[in-house]
Amino acid sequence: MGVPGPVPGSPGMPDAPVLDREEVDRALARLGAEYEAIETSLLALQDHAGRRLLEGADLSGTTKERWAATERSITVLWSLFDAYTATLEAAREVRARRRWPSPEDLAELTGLLRDDGVTVPGAADGETGRESGPAGRGERYSLEELVDRMNGLYARSLDVIVAADAVWSALPARIDLLSAELQRTRSLAHSVGVRPGEHPAGDDLERITDELARLRAQVIADPLAFWVSSSTGSSAPGGGRPDTGRYDRAARALEDIRREVAAVLDVRQDAEHRLMQLRDVLSRADRTLTEARQARGEVLAKIAASEVPAVSGPPTALHEQLAAAAEYRRRSLWHRLSPLLDSLEERAEDELHRARESLTAVTAPLAVRAELRGRLDAYRAKLARHGLAADPLLVERYDIARRMLWSAPCDLRAAEHAVWRYQQAAAEALAPQQVEGKGDS
Repeated sequence: MGVPGPVPGSPGMPDAPVLDREEVDRALARLGAEYEAIETSLLALQDHAGRRLLEGADLSGTTKERWAATERSITVLWSLFDAYTATLEAAREVRARRRWPSPEDLAELTGLLRDDGVTVPGAADGETGRESGPAGRGERYSLEELVDRMNGLYARSLDVIVAADAVWSALPARIDLLSAELQRTRSLAHSVGVRPGEHPAGDDLERITDELARLRAQVIADPLAFWVSSSTGSSAPGGGRPDTGRYDRAARALEDIRREVAAVLDVRQDAEHRLMQLRDVLSRADRTLTEARQARGEVLAKIAASEVPAVSGPPTALHEQLAAAAEYRRRSLWHRLSPLLDSLEERAEDELHRARESLTAVTAPLAVRAELRGRLDAYRAKLARHGLAADPLLVERYDIARRMLWSAPCDLRAAEHAVWRYQQAAAEALAPQQVEGKGDS
């Protein structure tokens, strides 16, 4: 709604000059255009979709209070507009009396168009209470004062209507879409055993369902409670945005649950393959432990004076949990199977690693003996290439080391010392030949 420009003279002053004919005609033309703009704005306000929704809604809280005040403001608006219309029509009638208005006509027109020539019923002014400024002077206004008051009431009324309409346009539809997604997620969750009381995500789904129902009811009944005014201080009607904080939190929580349900669905699809892999890993761990136990007996029989670590038994607890996992799969308890499979896969790999380490530790003495045997034969072959294998000292030391390494039980410490003595004797026998070879070169 526009504000008419200033008219000559000062409102309410008895010594203000009387308008002449041209000034009257210009004022009437301007006020006529102003009248059209005001009427268009009021009719648009009357027909605004948000206003119709507010009139038909069962409101509560902030919106109920502000809409009650807004309805009173709209009533006052129409009363002021009626007074404005009556005054303008009266001025037009006076101007239409004669082509050249008389001094009396001009004086009357000046009172209507510029002075406090507008009478407003007292009830209309009292609907919203007396305000400071022109609105508080009683029941008589100048046309400019009247337009200023209408502009203020119109802006406040439109602000309430636009804000409520913006919230209703934004949030309920989004809540309905999220609720539909929630129902699909609930159906999927129930199919994999994610139900209230049986899985935390099932309880979370119930909480989100209740939250969305409460949120929708509150948005419908009190939309202005979900309106955040613009921080820039904009005076435009509806300056602000809907508060989507609760909706956003519910949407994030539902997305987390949806991912969890998807993970459970993946478990349902891959369960048999993962169970087969688990059985294979545990079977390899069992075979490795069995091999380690057999190797330990062999080491104890063949190696003397050696500390051989004990070998643990099969992972009974893991086998029991594997059987429980298979039962969960048979009963379609996917929400229980999912965390159990994750735990079993990690522990089964650890068990296989432990079994391999146990086998390595148990067979270490045999590996040491094999290394000593290989070293002894390697030195003997080297001596044979140099024609020194038949040396009596070397033969003696070779036989001693060989008997120790090929006897049972084998004393590894004594055998290692015998091999070392053979290496020393071999090095001494080879030293002259190496010196001679260097001299020849």
